[in-house]
Amino acid sequence: MRYMLTYDIMESMRVTNQWMGSTARAMCSYPQFGLIANPMIKLTAAWGEVTERSFARMAVKPDWGIHSIPADDGRDHMVTVERVTPRPFGDLIRFKVHGRAPTGRKVLLVAPMSGHYATLLRSTVRSLLPDCDVYITDWHNARDIPVSAGKFDIEDYTLYLVEFLRIMGPDTHVIAVCQPAPLALAATAYLAEQDPSAQPRTLTLIGGPINPDAAATDVTDFGRRVTMGQLERMAIQRVGFKYAGAGRLVYPGLQQLSSFMAMNAETHAKAFGDQVLRVAKGEAGDHDKHNKFYDEYLAVMDMTAEFYLSTVERIFKGLEIAGNRFVVAGKRVDIGKITTVAVKTVEGGKDDISAPGQCVAALDLCTGLPAQRKASYLEPEAGHYGIFAGKSWRNNIRPLVLDFIDANCDMPKNPVRAVS
Repeated sequence: MRYMLTYDIMESMRVTNQWMGSTARAMCSYPQFGLIANPMIKLTAAWGEVTERSFARMAVKPDWGIHSIPADDGRDHMVTVERVTPRPFGDLIRFKVHGRAPTGRKVLLVAPMSGHYATLLRSTVRSLLPDCDVYITDWHNARDIPVSAGKFDIEDYTLYLVEFLRIMGPDTHVIAVCQPAPLALAATAYLAEQDPSAQPRTLTLIGGPINPDAAATDVTDFGRRVTMGQLERMAIQRVGFKYAGAGRLVYPGLQQLSSFMAMNAETHAKAFGDQVLRVAKGEAGDHDKHNKFYDEYLAVMDMTAEFYLSTVERIFKGLEIAGNRFVVAGKRVDIGKITTVAVKTVEGGKDDISAPGQCVAALDLCTGLPAQRKASYLEPEAGHYGIFAGKSWRNNIRPLVLDFIDANCDMPKNPVRAVS
């Protein structure tokens, strides 16, 4: 079958490297080698440990790891993850805080489907939980979805968001991070016309490519340089027989990861070299800074071919959202129909993936929305990751987003807690 051999070769290379690391670690950890004063033995064992861990993480979905949060009553409350609406390509899940009354802020966090799991937003979820009732879109790895489940493209993604919003109700506040920002905008416009009673109260778009042509980046330049035929030949493969999605056309996570790593190859090489030395010296920990970052960064998922290709063709090349020409299920979605949902955009001044100007373009598309229900914010020193995680998010952006939610929420709310 087309490209299935290539997919299996990549998986074989991953397994082989994991095995080589495991073997090096085991062989160089024999107690007898302690009698030999040769630093290469410790370095080889350390290399094996780092290599085994790195390649093993590429095939594992990370755990959320959020077990409890502090509350206003001075107690820690247990947190469990509940599947509200299971679907073939992604679930709506809720972080249930046991023993806590509703906060008055029901938030749907729309996670990107761009190579990493929704757990990439773990720190965002953790920072919002003390003040909000948090739900999130938990997208599935395409390699694990049988071909019989059908296709999944950007129209299906949009309709999933529409369904989730209908289930959650009209008192919902949407926060869309990066890739799904244009589709969250489209889903809101779809509801404004088809089912106004299910619209969310607010829509916050963080670092998303609403209009990729507003500011050029390497991502938008790549989209212009390659044709759709070239992209399909270079990026698309069939899932091998090892997984439930055997035969499904996908953009493989391992291939995406190689592209991510190549963009900053020198930085990653230095990080791994330094980690090998730390392990050899006994200075590394299971949850040290390096492992916490790369355990998440290396955990990649496959995207369906139709989702990846339709994103490039319709969002980046065709500019269907930017031109207000997006069509879902045969119906044009008119963003100008949004008249009551408050919309806020957030951008990072040093964002090299979705540069300043791309996301704020959403406000110009909301022609039916009064000016007082529009807001925008630019965090000057933040990069792409910093606008939804890290210090910039915690100290500056998160309080502004919660203030925006509170200003457009009729329900009584608990006071906002500071997050360290």
